[in-house]
Amino acid sequence: MKRRYIEIMDTTLRDGEQTSGVSFSASEKLALAQLLLTEVRVDRVEVASARVSAGELEAVQQITTWAASAGLLDKIEVLTFVDGKASLDWMRASGAKVMNLLTKGSLNHLIHQLKKSPDEHFADIRLVIEEAQQEGLQTNVYLEDWSNGMRNSPDYVFQLLDFLQTQPIRRALLPDTLGILTPSETYAFISQLVSRYPTIHFDFHAHNDYDLSVANVLEGIRAGAQGIHLTVNGLGERAGNAPMASAIAALRDFMPDVKMGVTEKSLYQVSKIVETFSGLRIPDNKPVVGDNVFTQTAGIHADGDKKNNLYFNALLPERFGRKRSYALGKTSGKANIENNLRELGIQLSENDLKKVTQRVIELGDQKEVVTREDLPYVIADVLNTNAVVSRVEILNYVLTHSKDLKPSATLRMRINEEQFEESAQGDGQYDAFMNALKKIYGKKNQTLPVLTDYAVRIPTGGRTDALCETIITWKDKNREFKTRGLDSDQTVSAIKATQKMLNTLD
Repeated sequence: MKRRYIEIMDTTLRDGEQTSGVSFSASEKLALAQLLLTEVRVDRVEVASARVSAGELEAVQQITTWAASAGLLDKIEVLTFVDGKASLDWMRASGAKVMNLLTKGSLNHLIHQLKKSPDEHFADIRLVIEEAQQEGLQTNVYLEDWSNGMRNSPDYVFQLLDFLQTQPIRRALLPDTLGILTPSETYAFISQLVSRYPTIHFDFHAHNDYDLSVANVLEGIRAGAQGIHLTVNGLGERAGNAPMASAIAALRDFMPDVKMGVTEKSLYQVSKIVETFSGLRIPDNKPVVGDNVFTQTAGIHADGDKKNNLYFNALLPERFGRKRSYALGKTSGKANIENNLRELGIQLSENDLKKVTQRVIELGDQKEVVTREDLPYVIADVLNTNAVVSRVEILNYVLTHSKDLKPSATLRMRINEEQFEESAQGDGQYDAFMNALKKIYGKKNQTLPVLTDYAVRIPTGGRTDALCETIITWKDKNREFKTRGLDSDQTVSAIKATQKMLNTLD
């Protein structure tokens, strides 16, 4: 079977940046464009809208300079407008060579926003495309509000495409601008256009207002679209765009007749980087990239995984450079506990395993969070053993915070039988504490794990003495793990979580 190649255009840096509160710096845009093209290996990236700001121009100039040196300039695209020479002048200054020209794809938009007739709009488009050709630019054309156009004014859409068919354009881009389409409509509308205009390359651009974007992507490709527009983590205006990781996984698994160039193992990496740059956290249950989507919680599922992988599906975590884990809580069974103990190198008798399992279930009923690193403490508590040997103990510390002075920390601690004391400053009290800790471990020529995530949970209700739970994610060589601390003081709870981390080190 000959497979059809589907182009993937990423618009995180343009449409994704229209997410409320998201603004990428020039250096962040450059780093993401490089990562998307060279690691994720999307086919094209839409990096900006013309005429937005001086900062946007600088960002595109940096990207096009790099892309030209890497032989990738034809993969850099910019949204432009039917505005005479204004967008073209901006394109010339930016160094970009591919423009995505925004035209009106519905009669409603044309009449009420531009207040022009179709012929007048087509004449304006023709002039821009002619000028672009003279400048050596390639042109793709967006049909803004195309989905409403197909619903309410299909004759106008056909009239526009009849005209575009006569123009030197590379692609017609079909956006569901307001995210209104159902999958059946997506298939019907795109298949109608593919049949009527067999020489035009159609891209489909889905929005997620009804949470149907991935389903619409599948139907758009099934109908004959040759490209799709996606964003990392589904960033975009309102409810966002079709999320890249979910769409790629679904296309790979459910449409064997198509192929793409995207590297699945890079999807989680770029997702976490965009999470950091955008400041928008990925929901734990976000398909493919969420923290918990490869975590089995129910004990029966963990047991089934041991018996011929009964609860596995095609979304294996290894595809995306991730690992399966087994959560600990009130629905945990012995299989969950056993899987986690195996990772820690601990083996228990059947009777002791039952006792520990019951204790984990009780903690879950109390809404306590139990991590793998907590298990030795649970074992020590339940079995009244010395399973936990605290090699490292924070003995004393002084934390200071003063106006217009850097926070500082003085720390005294025990490592085995040896005591150490150090002081340091930092950007906050916990940062100062960590800097003092690094000095102590530096004396032992030992490097501490890297802190990769820091989450704080405080119960609702507004009490100033409420217990604060701090959950810290650490990366040590090739393993990643979490520790937690509980205290009414946030910094102290973080220090408790850190002491747990120190006792897990070899």
